[in-house]
Amino acid sequence: MARAEAAAPEEAATTSTRRQRTRERLLDAAFDLFAEEGFEAASIEAICERAGFTRGAFYSNFADKAELFITLAAREHRRRMTELRDAIAAGLPGLDPGRELDLDAIGRIVAHLLGAISDDRRWRLLRAEFDLVVMRHPEIAADYVARDQTLMDELADEIDRLAELLGRRLLIPARGLVRLLNSGYLADLRLADLCGGTPGAPTAPELAAQWLPVVAERLTEPLAAPGRNAPG
Repeated sequence: MARAEAAAPEEAATTSTRRQRTRERLLDAAFDLFAEEGFEAASIEAICERAGFTRGAFYSNFADKAELFITLAAREHRRRMTELRDAIAAGLPGLDPGRELDLDAIGRIVAHLLGAISDDRRWRLLRAEFDLVVMRHPEIAADYVARDQTLMDELADEIDRLAELLGRRLLIPARGLVRLLNSGYLADLRLADLCGGTPGAPTAPELAAQWLPVVAERLTEPLAAPGRNAPG
């Protein structure tokens, strides 16, 4: 009896691990199909076939395609937030404690952070698809928007932490700066994708390198400078 009781937690852990792997494979398949065909065209059957599972496996993990969609969006956003935090923790090139940053140093830091975040063409297609799905399906908009707002808040916290590491003070609220930088970089991504077939066309990080360091410099000041902290 004791042996059976001891085996129960181990068996439960194995089941949990297997279930998580199944979920991840279904999410990976959905990532590919949503990027290739769009949310509406990608059927549950096609997702299951791509993942190598039955419909039963799908419905034991997700109530419907909308729940899978929300879970996928949360996973991908979380992945990129982790990449950003890891990049900051790994050290920032151009950062020289005690020395005021110049544009070149800010540019190297920006390039380091942008280069650390996964951003292939499928992800950009998926981001566009996320927006379309939410506009077409108001029943899932509230959940998606709430998760997106949480992500923006976390990004704002990282911006505050990054500014402190750089010895800078934000001159506008961190959440406003996040929205500004996000909008600008999305425009760069769109332009880079539209010009992707043109020889010598710049990449999104190259486009961002032309303006992002300047914005970072103009919307911050050295901590030692007189002034007051911008509200978060």
